[in-house]
Amino acid sequence: MPSTTPPPVSTTSATTALREHFANVVLPMWRGPGFNHALRLPYEALDSTGLQPAPAQRYRAMACARQLFTFSQAGDMEHARVLFDSLTRFFQDADHGGWFYSVDALGKPLDTTKDLYTHAFVVFACAEYARRSNSREALQLVHGTTAVIQSNFAADGGLFNAALNVDFSEVTGTPLQNPLMHLTEAWLAACEATRDNVFGAALRRLADAVARHFVHAPSGCIAELPIGASGNRLEPGHQFEWYWLVKQAGALFDGTGLAESLARAFTFAQQHGVDPRSGGVCASLDEAGQASDATQRIWAQTEYLRALAWHDDPGVRAALPQQIERFRRCFLHEHGWFECKAPTGEVARADMPSTTPYHLATAYAALPVAAESPVRT
Repeated sequence: MPSTTPPPVSTTSATTALREHFANVVLPMWRGPGFNHALRLPYEALDSTGLQPAPAQRYRAMACARQLFTFSQAGDMEHARVLFDSLTRFFQDADHGGWFYSVDALGKPLDTTKDLYTHAFVVFACAEYARRSNSREALQLVHGTTAVIQSNFAADGGLFNAALNVDFSEVTGTPLQNPLMHLTEAWLAACEATRDNVFGAALRRLADAVARHFVHAPSGCIAELPIGASGNRLEPGHQFEWYWLVKQAGALFDGTGLAESLARAFTFAQQHGVDPRSGGVCASLDEAGQASDATQRIWAQTEYLRALAWHDDPGVRAALPQQIERFRRCFLHEHGWFECKAPTGEVARADMPSTTPYHLATAYAALPVAAESPVRT
């Protein structure tokens, strides 16, 4: 278990700077210019100045849910309530159950796909909102959406399909790593919010299935596609994210092999996916560890910070202060953040999506807790 020695001042001050930037720059962007006050929905993105939203063509349920989580965690329950009301008003499918993927610029259903990624984020966000607000309605949605997932998305081998059509009669996307990872995240949040053992049992079954179907044996990494699928890839950011989730699950995943696999996956991802000079985390690797996409996306950097902070090895954790400073210098600016950079440092995407504050919030919340007392309570 990691040491509980007080963190160095450099770690504490660096983390404080991140959190202040988030509170004073990022959150105001999404209460103000990033929020459509007429529809009461977050825009998809803001431009590089943080002042002008992208022209509204759609609004996604997942984006609304991520913002609901972010403002709930920040304790802004007034704005969180608005987001919760909008999530249920615009995206619930009263005819077939579940949640639409998106609505159009006027708030009418646009993409009626039922995808697991969206449903997982509804569970995740409603669990956090319920925990902060004691909302009975939100708790009902945690349970109800989980029931929809288990009854409609179930696939062979304990997995869940990635997408179905509007009435759940046709599978349009077979199991993928990313929705399953976020379902794991969602059910961990539901466990904490409800203290209901049903989520622990569901998590154990899901962890077993992921271990059987997605773990890349040579590296320990959890692949993006089931093992054996052509064109498979390994994303370093997802290894770091899984590492964190397995830490949160604790004894719940004992016997699945995931903790052992992810310990190796962390090492593999750090060795092959992190630039030793800049600390930048690349987007994806092939199964041999060669970069297949060298783009550095901000979310992968945040997951690296979180995994570093909670690593078992004090020598690994010692890199955290420097990595926080590299992240702050390379990816944050006075108007917000850089979403993507090329490995040479040029900005590859200058606009700022409404989905990214969730990544910042989860990483920043973990850093001081991890540095001061890594034992989960």
